[in-house]
Amino acid sequence: MRQGVRIGLDPGDARIGVARSDPSGLLATPVETVARGRGDLARIAEIVVAEQDGDPERVLEIVVGLPRSLSGSEGPAAVKVREWADRLVRAVAPIPVRLADERLTTVSAEAMLRDRGRSGAKRRAVVDQAAAVVILQHVLDTERVSGTAPGEIIEESDTP
Repeated sequence: MRQGVRIGLDPGDARIGVARSDPSGLLATPVETVARGRGDLARIAEIVVAEQDGDPERVLEIVVGLPRSLSGSEGPAAVKVREWADRLVRAVAPIPVRLADERLTTVSAEAMLRDRGRSGAKRRAVVDQAAAVVILQHVLDTERVSGTAPGEIIEESDTP
């Protein structure tokens, strides 16, 4: 298992859930929910800098949930996430950005919060963070079992 903090992101149309792992890559925990739109990439870059804690090598990568259909195909939502992830790569360079399948993570996060007694309004306030935790924890568990991080690394493109 690679050592280093991973940042997990669940980008939605209105909010971005943010999670982090411990440096050993065992456990994902919620960080915050960032409003989507002007300043969202800058806020995520600030979170990354804070997680680096003075050590630029401390954050290993950023994992972004990629919404796919149950069949595995990519629709309009996945296209929007890929475009946003392209901009994110430039905002957090040189930290690698990885896209990871996020099928059913919001459903899992909603169920988990419901089981823990979170009501509608309280659940909506943290569901994006919980979905980011589910995405990141799945990536951590998969890497621990397989020895390989799932998903795909996004390369910095030349388009602004």
